[in-house]
Amino acid sequence: MRDHNERVVLSLLRQHGSLAKTAIARMTGLSAQTSSIIMRMLEADELLSREEPLRGRIGQPLIPMSLNPEGAFFLGLKIGRRSADLVLIDFLGQIRSMLHVPYDYPAPEPIFRFAKEGIAQMMRGLTKKQRDRISGIGIAAPFELWKWADTVGAPQEIMDQWRGCDIRARVTALCPFPVYLQNDMTAACGAELVFGQTKDVNDFVYFYIGSFIGGGIVINGSLYAGRSGNAGALGSMPVPGPGGAARQLIDIASITALERVVTELGRDPSPLWASPEDWGVMGAELEDWIDTAGKAIAQAVVASSSVVDFEAAIIDGWMPVSVRACIVEAVRKHVETFDLEGIELPAILEGTVGIHARALGAASLPLSDRFLLGQKIFRKVD
Repeated sequence: MRDHNERVVLSLLRQHGSLAKTAIARMTGLSAQTSSIIMRMLEADELLSREEPLRGRIGQPLIPMSLNPEGAFFLGLKIGRRSADLVLIDFLGQIRSMLHVPYDYPAPEPIFRFAKEGIAQMMRGLTKKQRDRISGIGIAAPFELWKWADTVGAPQEIMDQWRGCDIRARVTALCPFPVYLQNDMTAACGAELVFGQTKDVNDFVYFYIGSFIGGGIVINGSLYAGRSGNAGALGSMPVPGPGGAARQLIDIASITALERVVTELGRDPSPLWASPEDWGVMGAELEDWIDTAGKAIAQAVVASSSVVDFEAAIIDGWMPVSVRACIVEAVRKHVETFDLEGIELPAILEGTVGIHARALGAASLPLSDRFLLGQKIFRKVD
């Protein structure tokens, strides 16, 4: 019961920023005494910090409490089709350190070497007290990586090395704390849930546009991963392609589709992967891709909304903020062209985490398991 009540308090503070004990008691239904005891214990554990008293009221001044950034630390490893990232975040989700390595395709040994060297480097930059407060490392990786050889242009024999590779066990051998594993797109969805500015939205379908588009589902404020951990595999959703033939969303709305066009035009596509904040000057090919991707995502939004009555559809990705905004506008435009009878259309919103959603989502796995309410949607190795 104590653990549950502590999670309730920590989850509320993460959502609201800072709250006084009286507000915590009112919002949780806990007695004032119980609320006070819980917050004193969390403060003693250095998970909470006192803020300046709120004066100007009759009686004792209220003392808001907030999460202590130094209360806990978390590592996140993102294994992507084009790059890997290692991130260290504090209890507020602020990035303390980040390492990035690009590659043409993901090969196991270089990635595990990157993880080993990166974890050691980050540990050296922390005090002993900070190192002792690391609560775990999360891994965000596409499931069944060996099936992506043709799509990422990798030798099949290299990608076959992922078959039978126990990613969790390999990373567990590199560090002394718990290790968690989740599908990369589900993890990105989790980052929006835990760190995003859309905390008032309890039910949403989430799209992340990376090398390949994918997504996740949040229901009743909890990340839903499904029986196999692959719920929200939106990239596999059938949508109309050019000429009306059915295609998978992943074939139309992924950045690799834009890369193919740029390459065919004889231009260098590397900025799409190396400079997600700024793709440089692009012309009609970008506008065409935005419109085509927006139409396909709109179809996926409508189809998803016919199954679950989502409050919102949230769209984020490995791309400049201006491009993300254009895609969201394209989706809003195209959803109006569908027959919406019997469907309550969700609000279509931009994601608020951005390009590092997958890495931050990985780091959110140990945070959620140890300190927050919600469905446990990952597997852990101690």
